[in-house]
Amino acid sequence: MNATPERGHHPGSVLEEPAVRVVGVVGLGAMGENVLRTLGDAGIDVIGVDTDQAVLDRVGTRLGDAARTVTVTSDLNALARADLVIESVPDRLDIKNAVLRRINDVCPPHTVIATSTTSLPLQHLAIASGRPTRTVALRCFAPPPIGETVDVVGTAATADTTVAKVKALLSRADRTPVAVGSGPRDVANELIFGYLNRAAALYGHRYATREQIDTAMRLGCALPVGPLRMLDLISLDRAAAVLDGLAERTGDDSFRPAPALTELVARGRLGRKTGHGFYDYDERGEPVTAAGAELPEGTARAITRVGIVGSGLMAKGVAELTARAGIPTVIAARTPERAALAVDGVRASLARGVRRGKLTAEAQDAAIALIEPTGSLTDLADCDLVIEGVAEDMALKRELFGRLDSLVRPDAILATITSSLSVAECAAATGRPDRVVGLHFFNPAPVMKLVELGHTDATGADTLATAHALCLRLRKTPVVCGDRAGYIVNFLLLPYLNSAMRILEHSDVSLIEVDAAVERGFGYPMGPFALLDTIGLDVSLAIQRRLHEEFDEPGLAPATLLEQLVDLGHLGRKAGKGLRVY
Repeated sequence: MNATPERGHHPGSVLEEPAVRVVGVVGLGAMGENVLRTLGDAGIDVIGVDTDQAVLDRVGTRLGDAARTVTVTSDLNALARADLVIESVPDRLDIKNAVLRRINDVCPPHTVIATSTTSLPLQHLAIASGRPTRTVALRCFAPPPIGETVDVVGTAATADTTVAKVKALLSRADRTPVAVGSGPRDVANELIFGYLNRAAALYGHRYATREQIDTAMRLGCALPVGPLRMLDLISLDRAAAVLDGLAERTGDDSFRPAPALTELVARGRLGRKTGHGFYDYDERGEPVTAAGAELPEGTARAITRVGIVGSGLMAKGVAELTARAGIPTVIAARTPERAALAVDGVRASLARGVRRGKLTAEAQDAAIALIEPTGSLTDLADCDLVIEGVAEDMALKRELFGRLDSLVRPDAILATITSSLSVAECAAATGRPDRVVGLHFFNPAPVMKLVELGHTDATGADTLATAHALCLRLRKTPVVCGDRAGYIVNFLLLPYLNSAMRILEHSDVSLIEVDAAVERGFGYPMGPFALLDTIGLDVSLAIQRRLHEEFDEPGLAPATLLEQLVDLGHLGRKAGKGLRVY
């Protein structure tokens, strides 16, 4: 078969390679609009093309400062002056082929084409473009500005100069071109889209509001955005298509789009690109959130003295918070010596803060002066609030709550820091179920901003309001959750980590490369395997077992590899070895 020379190319000739001065973007949906804005913000001359006038009007309104160098039009002929065109139309072969042929007809011979496809064969699209040596794929894991890296993928025919041009443009737009193998990229997408789908299902079950889910995951895991907002940015129709593709490829029906997702798509609520998705968006494309939805209805009581039972890392972290907030605090441990060591731990943490300029030496001394160590629970008798911070063992917690109930004032509130055990079961060991609440802080407590505020059907409105007000006083963001294993964060996070371990069981993919793909592509602070080592494989396994026990979903069964590593003592960073050796 004879190859057809590219338009304007004569074999044996050397084409001059003009610099990329003008860029075209065809298709201004979720990805296309974000690419347009990113290039415009970088001061690059950009032409945005879409056939839908409503889309053009909406994008034009949202552009803001980027509009200085951006033109939007419905006329594809405007691309005649483009040096590089990014195609971002729906991922259907017939649509892409037709658009690529039109781009080839309109653009000069030197123009480079970049397709946004994530699922179609690039070789076929490169041939359809009529210029296979000048065609690449740009694989953005997440829409800009969340995903700051872009995988530039060529075919065997793609010229080195083409790849170099595209990478140079990305660098001008403050984006990092990377080379991510198809294996790590596919695994990263599988993990993240599975997590996003689980979040959509959680919302659909009405366990939590969209704001609660997104705030919890953003603050509890230090993510750039919450999962429902991420879905809106990706666009719900594209997310549903990706999930359907994953279900077909893997045979795993848990990837089937959650009903909450498919219902929104059916109603035309496709996310930010249409102005409506999980959230509604104003004319600037900013989400309209429900203000004040988190405020409990009860009346908050003053907390003048706090008791903390336990001497571990979490207990010390919470004691540091309450003391820094000016609240007299009693640390009750099994022995006076353990309690004194806990105070020493708080002192050391505060001293690090002084060295880093986070607080003054006077503030450190004032906080330490408010902490009283004790080896006896009776010293908690006059506390307004007692926070239990002992091991995740229900028998131990029930015994402790029963003892505290008989020791503290009748109007005192009892709180548990558990995230996986039942608050109601702790409350049942007392005669004050209306005054028992969950306060799930995140490690390290002095740093992490989130507290999941767990309540049972019996928790009183004033109790909830008091705990909520305390969180605000500690400069934390409370998210109110019903009493169930995992609350929001661990219910979504641990299955994602467990899925990563399952993939590792059946794949030779590099865990380092998968971590890098998740971190660079989606803006996560850690990939799943680094996070498992940080949390502790034993801790992750215990929570995963609890989730499986409560919800009885086959997919929640702990990964065999996770159990084996824990049995071998590979517990993570704290043990010097986990998925990596430290």
